[in-house]
Amino acid sequence: MKNLLFIDFDGLPQFGNILIELVIVIVLGFIAVRIIIALLRRSLKKSSVDPVLYTFILNSVRVALFIILGTMCLSIMQVSMSSIVAVIGAAGAAVALALRDSLANIAGGVMIIVTKPFNQNDLIDIGEIRGRVQKIDLFITTLNTLDNKTVTVPNGIINTSVLINHSREDDRRVDCKFGIGYESDITFAKSVILDVIHGDSRIYKLPKPTVAVAEHGESAILLDVMVWCSNDDYWNVKYALEENVKLAFDEKGIDIPYSQVDVHIHNHNVE
Repeated sequence: MKNLLFIDFDGLPQFGNILIELVIVIVLGFIAVRIIIALLRRSLKKSSVDPVLYTFILNSVRVALFIILGTMCLSIMQVSMSSIVAVIGAAGAAVALALRDSLANIAGGVMIIVTKPFNQNDLIDIGEIRGRVQKIDLFITTLNTLDNKTVTVPNGIINTSVLINHSREDDRRVDCKFGIGYESDITFAKSVILDVIHGDSRIYKLPKPTVAVAEHGESAILLDVMVWCSNDDYWNVKYALEENVKLAFDEKGIDIPYSQVDVHIHNHNVE
């Protein structure tokens, strides 16, 4: 019976010391983590860090602190540090491989937040997608298209794509192209266009509007029209120019040619 119940009473003091030390480290570690996070949160609030990056930094630091605390606890329990490092390294490599796309999106999100190529409500083009920025998260950016569709774009794609921001500058140039017939008076047509331009108060006087011959087309002489206006007025000015120049040409009798094909039919009498 004596051999059936064997307790190593000699090892109890050492186990008790380890347990007490482990509890102390855990308690003090949790307190230290809360203090560090509180100080970091206060520091970030005083800075101009983006709210999305603010949350990411807090969560990343919190996870790192708990990893350090866990490593210290394992060390107190006399677990081999080389084994810990090997396990963490293997786990990190496996996680990085499995989440490589997500990590690319996180990196892209951080780059967007830091470099700020666009802000909320900016009108941007990403590839063939055009829309206003509704929300910028760490993984995705949400756009609202001009026809009121919601599009989510992974930040990794944004970070590696050519991006056009239509809202960054205060002023924009409106480009239009108009065609007149070869028999029309170019000087007169240009003066008609300039009258339309000068009649729109939204168009800037400086830089001066440009009206010039751009090309001798197959069926028309093409005129380039370039004017400057406020970014907010861009589309309204463009649509007004397209409409008002056509109306002015009709009023002044200036021909606007269109593509046409002349078909000649020859009859051959076969005897």
